Amino acid sequence: MSGNLHLVVDGAAAFVYTGARDFDPDRDSVVFIHGAAMDHTVWVLPARYFAHHDRNVLAVDLPGHGRSAGPALPSIGGMADWVVRVLDAAGVERAAVVGHSMGSLVAFDIARRHRARVSSLTLVGSAVPMAVSDALLGAARADSHDAVDMLTWWGYSRAAWLGGNATPGMWMTGGTMRLLERAAPGVLHNDLAACNGYRIDAGTDGPIDVPALLILGERDMMTPPRNSTLVTTILTRARTCVLPGSGHSLMMERPEELLDALVTIV
Repeated sequence: MSGNLHLVVDGAAAFVYTGARDFDPDRDSVVFIHGAAMDHTVWVLPARYFAHHDRNVLAVDLPGHGRSAGPALPSIGGMADWVVRVLDAAGVERAAVVGHSMGSLVAFDIARRHRARVSSLTLVGSAVPMAVSDALLGAARADSHDAVDMLTWWGYSRAAWLGGNATPGMWMTGGTMRLLERAAPGVLHNDLAACNGYRIDAGTDGPIDVPALLILGERDMMTPPRNSTLVTTILTRARTCVLPGSGHSLMMERPEELLDALVTIV
């Protein structure tokens, strides 16, 4: 199978992008998990890199997102369990798990409750708790475009709003806005509510002894680096990499630096 996997998980279609390479469960694997109301396309660059460097890539579309059938799952724990069932369906025992924003909570929860399935953990643009403002939740509940506008505005550094993409012709903020606009009604609110409701307790949930890396944006307004303390307390083997000048959308703002960090752990 080349280019993607079409799996059936919980009786519904589950789409997995493999970096346009054949999938071989005997190779080491890496799972990429996207953020709220997004899909696998945010991971195209790192997915293709690792697929061309002898890794199985599983860049998932969570249920109700992208090309996976719905409905969207209402909790981070439910999403984490679903990703594990994707691994089962693909015949993968252990994988490096990488997640961005909401996907980082899903990745963290996999390591927290399915530790044996995780060879390494990378959290991109992450914080626990990941509080969501009432204004954003309300706009998303009403399916107002204001929610898309807020997420796009807060998701990038000011420099990114003025241009700065290393690839000529690419419009970072416009691309993010179009991706969020494509989400089905209710999906954005579902995802933001799941993020807002996710809680852990350092007294009962730690320690998690897996190799871990946090990749954070210096100018991230949504999950600022100072909010990563609880996660690094629980992840006893965690390193932190802060990308200078980047906002929350690190895959778009700092794609090369992000990839450089990922190759140190995946």
